[in-house]
Amino acid sequence: MKLLKILSIALLFISYALPQNNGIITGKVIDKTTLQPIPGVNITIIGKPLGAATDANGEFVISGLENGSYQVRASAVGYKSETKTDVEVNYVKAANLLFQISEEPISLQGVTVSSDYFQKSSDEFNSLTNLNYEEIRRSPGGFEDVVRALSILPGVAQASAGRNDLVVRGGAPSENLYLVDGFVIPNINHFGTQGATGGPISYINLDFVRETSFSSGGFQVNYGNKLSSVLSIDLRNGRTDRLGGKATVSASEFGLNLEGPISDKSSFIFSLRRSYLDFIFNAAGFNFVPEYYDALSKATFNIDSKNQLSVIFLGALDFVNFNNSTSDNLYKNSKILGSNQNIYFAGISFQHLFENGFYNVKLSRNYTYYDSYQNDTLLNPIFIDKSGEGFNELKVDAVVKLSKSSEIDFGGTADFNDFSANIKLPFFISTFGDTLLPASINTSNTYSSFGLYAEFSSQLLDRFNINFGLRGDYYSQINDEFYISPRFAARYNLNDLSNINFSIGMYRQNPSYIWLVANPINKNLKAILVDQYILGYQQILREDTRLKVEAFYKNYKDYPASITRPYLVLANTGGGFGGSPDNFASFGLDPLISNGFGNAKGVELSIQKKDSKIPYFGILSLTYSRTVFTALNKVQSLGSYDQTWIFNLSGGYIFNNEWEASFKFRLATGNPYTPYNNSGLQNVTDYNTSRFPALHSLDIRVDKRWNLNKWALITYLDIQNIYNHRNVASISWDYKTNSLDESKSIGILPSIGISAEF
Repeated sequence: MKLLKILSIALLFISYALPQNNGIITGKVIDKTTLQPIPGVNITIIGKPLGAATDANGEFVISGLENGSYQVRASAVGYKSETKTDVEVNYVKAANLLFQISEEPISLQGVTVSSDYFQKSSDEFNSLTNLNYEEIRRSPGGFEDVVRALSILPGVAQASAGRNDLVVRGGAPSENLYLVDGFVIPNINHFGTQGATGGPISYINLDFVRETSFSSGGFQVNYGNKLSSVLSIDLRNGRTDRLGGKATVSASEFGLNLEGPISDKSSFIFSLRRSYLDFIFNAAGFNFVPEYYDALSKATFNIDSKNQLSVIFLGALDFVNFNNSTSDNLYKNSKILGSNQNIYFAGISFQHLFENGFYNVKLSRNYTYYDSYQNDTLLNPIFIDKSGEGFNELKVDAVVKLSKSSEIDFGGTADFNDFSANIKLPFFISTFGDTLLPASINTSNTYSSFGLYAEFSSQLLDRFNINFGLRGDYYSQINDEFYISPRFAARYNLNDLSNINFSIGMYRQNPSYIWLVANPINKNLKAILVDQYILGYQQILREDTRLKVEAFYKNYKDYPASITRPYLVLANTGGGFGGSPDNFASFGLDPLISNGFGNAKGVELSIQKKDSKIPYFGILSLTYSRTVFTALNKVQSLGSYDQTWIFNLSGGYIFNNEWEASFKFRLATGNPYTPYNNSGLQNVTDYNTSRFPALHSLDIRVDKRWNLNKWALITYLDIQNIYNHRNVASISWDYKTNSLDESKSIGILPSIGISAEF
């Protein structure tokens, strides 16, 4: 009898754990312009005799699937078809897809082959790359960070080792725009640099990212106040069948996700994560110990078929602890700017669909408190910065479909922002021998800014698409308050598989708040201007492979330049953690004037293959570029982030439903730097005249999946810099040894990750 009970329990466990071939794909198909659901769309799984059709609400369900990776296609008469790759199916929850398809334009004569793996945007024609969740997750060396994954794309340079600062086509790390579900967030990174947009790692939980869209230039007029790039992150909604979750231990953190229905028409997602590097660093006796937490939550309420309400909250806590137990640690820590940060974002969004379009109304607040400090070897303060930056925004966007081939987008923003700062910089002599006047700033200000835009997109004849937009911005915090930014783009379709595109436009960016408070003269700064010109060619080599070639030219004007340091333009700042190693330049505490100028120009080549019936994927990119800036000394110098050549090759192979492997190789020209002389100072005449050695590394990753009936397990081994090459990241003068000190990146770095989904 006892043996029978044991056998019964064992059989029950086996029936619970073993796969039951009950994988499900659900989803919805909507019009890309109006967001209206499209009934009667055929949904097929490539290579499988399974499919479905959308119902009156545009929704579909495909069941009875084995676990594994699929490609799913949506096609309908009168619409462009679209294929989603890397659709991972397991037995724990349904894979949920959102197709946004456009009406089919007039067909081109003589062409019968087309590709739907790469979608053509109806209103943005060049420099645009979309990455889905899986493409980001499996990126080797990426720490499953949505920002780090972009490093393989053409035109993206690496500012410094150990960080994800975006340097896009020669632009500074302060020139990038982040959006999460359409909300503007100044910086989505832990330990972010004040006034810039980078950091060591993002606090956006990748598990809840549906897909990203990255524009490296020529973006539309609905994006304002940034010069170089736009990263738009779309979060998915929570599952609607039952409560579920995921527990994760990754390369640097552990966390817990929960998601599920709130009611029949609403759902939520929630995550809480904590780093564990502080445990490792403390145990190893490191002098510098970072610690962070983050949280993400979103609730979506479908009021009816036309109205939707969503609420989102993001939060991050960052702490830096110093181990000063030895004189050597005290000396090392005296070179480091510590920065404790508290960040929260809260936003509410309402969307209404009408017959030929939709409108969104978004209200949000983002607040960051910076507690930055640096001490000398006697623990006396070198620098203190306690700043609070609050951004309150009302944003309204609308899209109206005028005809099958044309639409108009329009909207506006109203920002009411608060900024407070208590900053102290005692007497300081820079490595160039400049004497920086002591700064003591205690201020609290409120600012307002307003933006309006309108954009018209249309297809002319059967081959020509145009996009024309106009944007106006008002900034109360500077004396020259109002700016107009026109932009134009065009695409000529040579056939269904190739096109030529062109864009030209003016882009403006308001100076960072911290740049404005150091000196009364800084109120005279203008919004930075860059005129952008982009010419590109795109060819579909096969249905899953695309070739792109783009040439760009960016002409910078009105960049803040230092009066105290006539060689310094702030376009050369913003990467890294700042502090005395960069002579506090990124904080803009000098008297500034908008007389800096420069240009960035280059050519990019990329070939991308999507996962398809042939189960390998990859991106090859090659960039040649040149960036120069001129400060008040009228001497043209290389930009600090200029990397003349950048070569990236990444890819992977999916062996079966359980195993896949991927790699990433990067080779780039070293960044410019200013050499030191024998006295430990840097000469202005040598500004950015030397280069670090070429940067190169190889990362590999292997993923293993276990898909059981009620839970799924994903494990991976990720090895960064597998051949242990340590790139030189920066140099400084060691006053203890009276010699040059090279700071190098970490050598070989293995890490493992485990995720259990239930």
